[in-house]
Amino acid sequence: MFIDKAKIYLKAGKGGDGAVAFRREIYVPAGGPAGGDGGKGGDIIFKVDEGMRTLMDFRYQKHYTATNGEDGKNKNMYGKDGEDLILMVPPGTIVREEKTGEVIADLTINNDEVVVARGGKGGKGNSHFKTAVRQAPRFAIGGERGQEFTVILELKLIADVGLVGFPNVGKSTFLSVVTSAKPKIANYHFTTLTPNLGVVRTKYGDSFVLADIPGLIEGAHEGTGLGHEFLRHVERTKLLIHVLDVAGLEDRDPLEDFEKINQELYLYNEKLAEKPQVVAANKTDIPGADINFEKLKSTLNERGIEVFPISAATSRGLDELLNYVSKRLKELELLQEETVVEEEKVYRYQEMEDKYHFTVTKDDDVYVVEGRFIERLVNSTNFDDIDSLSYFQKVLRNRGVIDKLKDAGVSEGDLVKMYSVEFEYFD
Repeated sequence: MFIDKAKIYLKAGKGGDGAVAFRREIYVPAGGPAGGDGGKGGDIIFKVDEGMRTLMDFRYQKHYTATNGEDGKNKNMYGKDGEDLILMVPPGTIVREEKTGEVIADLTINNDEVVVARGGKGGKGNSHFKTAVRQAPRFAIGGERGQEFTVILELKLIADVGLVGFPNVGKSTFLSVVTSAKPKIANYHFTTLTPNLGVVRTKYGDSFVLADIPGLIEGAHEGTGLGHEFLRHVERTKLLIHVLDVAGLEDRDPLEDFEKINQELYLYNEKLAEKPQVVAANKTDIPGADINFEKLKSTLNERGIEVFPISAATSRGLDELLNYVSKRLKELELLQEETVVEEEKVYRYQEMEDKYHFTVTKDDDVYVVEGRFIERLVNSTNFDDIDSLSYFQKVLRNRGVIDKLKDAGVSEGDLVKMYSVEFEYFD
């Protein structure tokens, strides 16, 4: 089954907590703090496997979680890092963050890989907080939470040439004749329910990948027919072969069909309509097709578009068409034309987050402070220990939390809430 879109939830590993420990060896007076750091949480990595063709593996399993880092230990021993989780995807996979729609990764080359969700850093043990005036710190820092969010996977087939045209104009027959692909063929609309790929080899030894893009009809860009599902697969192609039925077997004007399909491409993505096109005037073996062909050729030649008379059923004109297409591909490569329409910035997800971002809101008479680093700080603080509490207050001042509370209107005696902790504000 061809699956070209999937939604999955990712949760990278949490960093291990730093340890609170002290040296207890005999003959070591005043041994001091010896709490080790926590290990880093495992990342979630996407890697390209050219042997995959669909996103089928993500249809049934929707949640993916990397392992957590181990907590630090005594004797300054570090916790073990969590193992990374590697997810294999087919070439042509785009990873988007669901909420924003931003592109996190665009994976096209075999074995290409990218960290999509980064594991949390391990917390620091109490040995890091020893100072001249704080000889025996009884606090450590907890590990960071790993990134967690939902992503949309989209597959855009990587083909050199795309076959476009109305249903039942002979695209599948064309593909079956010029490649070893075996698409389903029948005389009714939407025989092709999934894109089909095949490799074309010309008589001169050149080769290129050809994709049959199904479902293009009027209104395709809005989801009519199958067009909305498969138009994305046209985007990575370098050149389009536009197949037209010049015999007019379904009482349609081939020139009108040409205009309608190009309008759908334009409405979906303006740059698709600008891709180089070659017209394959199919079914020229049927009596009466020559009249439509001459009219079509005359009109399109004036617009600089090459038109080739072919018959996919009898193989007439196919060599000439394929040789021309192969030549045009070489010219396009020399011109270094962009092969991917997708121009959105590719992010690494960690760049989309501010590590020390926090918010201050007011709920009735309570000032609520929230943020990932605030949560981590609260969970790491021993509020019964004067040194730990002093460190807590220092971080709040250095990170601008106190200033932001003042900007929000906090005053002496007001209640401030930070996750599980509530306290009265005093400057």
